[in-house]
Amino acid sequence: MKNTIEEALRKQREAKAAEQESSPTANVAKASDAEVLPEMRDSAFSNVSPKEKHEKQIGESPEPFVIDFARLSENGHISLSGDRKQINEEYREIKRKLLANSFGALAKTLHNPNIIMVTSSRPSEGKTFTATNLAMSIASEQDKTVLLVDADVLKPNVLNTLGLKKRKGLMEYLTGDVEDISEVLYPTNIDKLKIIPAGKSHHLSTELLASQKMHETVDEFANRYPDRVVIFDTPPLIGINESAILANFAGQAVVVVEEGKAKISDIKMSVERLNPDMAIGFVVNKSVHNDTDGSGYYGYYYSERES
Repeated sequence: MKNTIEEALRKQREAKAAEQESSPTANVAKASDAEVLPEMRDSAFSNVSPKEKHEKQIGESPEPFVIDFARLSENGHISLSGDRKQINEEYREIKRKLLANSFGALAKTLHNPNIIMVTSSRPSEGKTFTATNLAMSIASEQDKTVLLVDADVLKPNVLNTLGLKKRKGLMEYLTGDVEDISEVLYPTNIDKLKIIPAGKSHHLSTELLASQKMHETVDEFANRYPDRVVIFDTPPLIGINESAILANFAGQAVVVVEEGKAKISDIKMSVERLNPDMAIGFVVNKSVHNDTDGSGYYGYYYSERES
């Protein structure tokens, strides 16, 4: 089956050819796509990277999301202003392990190692907070790009966490309300970070996420760009079918555990719902430690599951 992006490009060429043919002011001889478009593309994209060139061929990018960095920092997120905050250091430690799994020796043993699902056992343990911080931290890498996908289609929270307004997203693409995934893949004012919102809820969300269309889209996410990390913010694992489906797409899982709230039985049940071939780690969230001066800070810890 044709790649979805290539199909979008084909349709764009056909529309452009039809427009040229019907234009009353056209004063040039009719030419085939092969005669005209390559030259136009070479000229238009002479100063951009191959990856940017490919994305521009699909069409103009959607309007970017503008993230308020000061607001995020005030709300306890990592700082992107260069401040050396404790939380920045903690997420650096977490992402180093994830990136090693994505692109290091272990990557050869994982399916889609660069696709990371962030989840929890139960709601309100901090998975979206963790997913957004991880995305921003990885986007600060010199040689990596990040796609953050809000796949919690039941209770999406990525846009709200980042202080952004709702837009069309993954559900609109899977239902066919938008034709191409590029229409809901939004750039941001973080150069290496793009976001796909969840979109509107749908009563067939489980079936849509399990569809062939979703499988092909995830494969494209995983394989098109060798420097890309894809982070899926997924629903909690216990009692929700969508999470088990999404677990089949990812090579890694980060399970967020709220200290003092999560039960050992819940954590064990969560791990059982994940693919046993994944690299699974745990982030302990809302863990307040006291330094010798009495100040407190949040702690985040990532540890790989032992086989």
